[in-house]
Amino acid sequence: MSKAIVLVVAGNDLRFEPSLAAYNKYINEMMPHDKVAPSTNYLRRIVNKDDKAALDEVLKLPGAVMRLLAKVNEHFEADLEIEVKN
Repeated sequence: MSKAIVLVVAGNDLRFEPSLAAYNKYINEMMPHDKVAPSTNYLRRIVNKDDKAALDEVLKLPGAVMRLLAKVNEHFEADLEIEVKN
């Protein structure tokens, strides 16, 4: 796994350890009508085992899944410059 991404959420450190395999599995599981369940599963797969209980509490809050997902992926995804050339 890559370097851990540490987020401070509601006063707790949550350590996420995303990998390309976990990220790709998340993308493959997403369906047009189902985004929350794959996102939740992805976060639970990549959170440090010692932080799972704290993550479960945070995930009970409305909107938490997508906000956490966005922040983790913001730091995991490549900063890839793409240019359209005509």
